Amino acid sequence: MDFSLLHPSDSAAVYNTLPPQAVGDLSIDYICAALTDDAFERGSIKNLMTQLTCDEDVISYRCDIFDDLYRNPHLRVELEQLLANLSDLRELEKFKKDSDASDLWALINRLREIDGYVECITSIKKSLEGAEIASKGLLELKSIVTDIHDNSGFPEIKKDIVEAMEIAKQIRSITIGVNLDNLLRPVNAGIISVNKFTIGSSGILRSFMGHLSQNGDELNTDKGFASMKSFHPQNPSGVRMGFGEVVVGAQHDVSLMSDGIPTGADALSGALTKTMTAIVKKIVRSIKSTLHKYVSISGFTLVSLVPEIVFYIRWADYIERLQQTGCRLCKPQLLPAESRELYATGLYNMKLAVKACAEGAFEIIGNDFEFSDKARIYILTGPNRGGKTTFTQAVGLAVLLAQNGIYVPADTFSFSPCDNIFTHFPADENETVDLGRLGEESQRIAEIFRTATDKSLLLFNESLATTNVSEGLYIARDVVKAMRYVGTRTIFNTHMHELAKNLDKMNSETEGTSAVESLVTGVDHGQRSFKISIAPPQGVSYARDIAVKYGVTFEQIKAALDGSAAQE
Repeated sequence: MDFSLLHPSDSAAVYNTLPPQAVGDLSIDYICAALTDDAFERGSIKNLMTQLTCDEDVISYRCDIFDDLYRNPHLRVELEQLLANLSDLRELEKFKKDSDASDLWALINRLREIDGYVECITSIKKSLEGAEIASKGLLELKSIVTDIHDNSGFPEIKKDIVEAMEIAKQIRSITIGVNLDNLLRPVNAGIISVNKFTIGSSGILRSFMGHLSQNGDELNTDKGFASMKSFHPQNPSGVRMGFGEVVVGAQHDVSLMSDGIPTGADALSGALTKTMTAIVKKIVRSIKSTLHKYVSISGFTLVSLVPEIVFYIRWADYIERLQQTGCRLCKPQLLPAESRELYATGLYNMKLAVKACAEGAFEIIGNDFEFSDKARIYILTGPNRGGKTTFTQAVGLAVLLAQNGIYVPADTFSFSPCDNIFTHFPADENETVDLGRLGEESQRIAEIFRTATDKSLLLFNESLATTNVSEGLYIARDVVKAMRYVGTRTIFNTHMHELAKNLDKMNSETEGTSAVESLVTGVDHGQRSFKISIAPPQGVSYARDIAVKYGVTFEQIKAALDGSAAQE
């Protein structure tokens, strides 16, 4: 079964991995940590999120599946229960299949696998039949499991499994003989018999222990057995008691035993298995006959869906939680990749939403924004702590979520997918020792342009902001021209207000299809509004607003001084 919940069965999509720099700059680990406490799940979700494709069919496929699961919370609950069963099958996958199995325990595990597979198919069929689904992916999964259920003779399978397990259950105990040396150390051991009864509490062991505790000098000669230690599937206390190496039958090493191993996987069981299989040949033949009828049945195709199901469920649960606490989120609408567009209303940063949800406080300001023929490269300027970095990150996270099919933190969101997201945020000072900060940043920018295409999204945050402004500005202007030439979608967040001036000249004199525009974070009467707008850089005017707010213009200071002098 070549089926996935991440892409259509006939997909030939090409994927690019989100660069490690972008993973860190977009705080992907922080966001994944909010979805689940399970480290394995966090890693799996992160891996899936950071594989990007421009393929519109894949993105649409994911959007619709996520929408179905979000709208059907009861389906998510039932799939969550299914995950536990699939995990059991994943453990059983470690064992040999019936074609290689020669011992009873391997056959029993194969029976358990088939039984678990039948239960999983039955469960997922029932869940999908009871849900209102419209996505291509879930409808195809429903069709697949219905076909398996209806055309694989499940009633006969269940009947045969029950009968085979009943045969196996006839084995209730194993009698093991252990030979000792003159220091009472185990020398070798072997199976004496396989029994249909449970061994009782009488016989040599009880008498032996009783005599020892009473310092007796006589050993019981009764050949019965009593309260034996459990050696199956393993007895970890054996190592702690210093039994050392025990030899079974044809000198099998059974000294290596560990906790938590499923039936038949420990060293002692492996050593005893050949002898036991020979004794119970009739039972083995009966179970093998049952298994051969279902040799093509395998539950491991379903196991491969586990990371995908976890991905959708964890995100759907968290989006539901965000919406219940006041966040606005919407299903993204797909535009052709060739148009390189994006239209958003009320867009905000998902990282802020995660933080606000954890702290129980919501005062998040949304913004309207677009990439279009009007502008695809924005030089973003504004005051310190005015929201430039937050907005830059917000755009990257929104696109990343949308391309994975996840609801986006916005009122509305339509977008053309990108082939990758490249970020250029300030480097750690420790990483700039050899080249210096300007050299290190220039090197990283060169690496981005070796890979970026007209379908890439570039997010620059305070790039080239060196102590020598003229050097940084010189390089930054050429970088923006290169972005226009390539045709990227870009937000270039900077304190270099000069970079955002004379953009008409840059657009007219530089070849390219991405128009450059000035974007500013708003200031309202000296207060940071965190609203963005297309406008010339406001470096001087903003400083004037701040000066007026705090009364430090020359006129205000002079008036205050003159007033004080007059009072004297």
